[in-house]
Amino acid sequence: MTEILGLGLDLIDLQHFAIHYGDNDPELLARCFTDREILEAGDGVDRIARLAGRFAVKEATFKALGGASGISHCDIESVSGHDAPQIYLTGRAHKLAKERGAATFLVSISHSGLSAAAVVIACGEPT
Repeated sequence: MTEILGLGLDLIDLQHFAIHYGDNDPELLARCFTDREILEAGDGVDRIARLAGRFAVKEATFKALGGASGISHCDIESVSGHDAPQIYLTGRAHKLAKERGAATFLVSISHSGLSAAAVVIACGEPT
């Protein structure tokens, strides 16, 4: 059985997110997203919703780890997986996950015309 170590949930208003992240400011995007995340978000009308969903994953991961002190948004990478979204941790996020005993993460992202949401569950090693 796998122990649940933490749970994080985040909800983002797309209109508010678009005001702050919708102008394609490369410096701003680089502070919050990895190159792969920006590439996977693509172009088109759903781009803001896809970026907001990835941002929600980052915020939910902070919560699942029990805090965000010293963690950069780019220390958490949210990518499309074969069956479900996945996260990759680097830097301080990776270190904190190891300290807390988090071995795997379950990730769910959803969005509507008005909002994007993500849930992240930090799990320990299976027993």
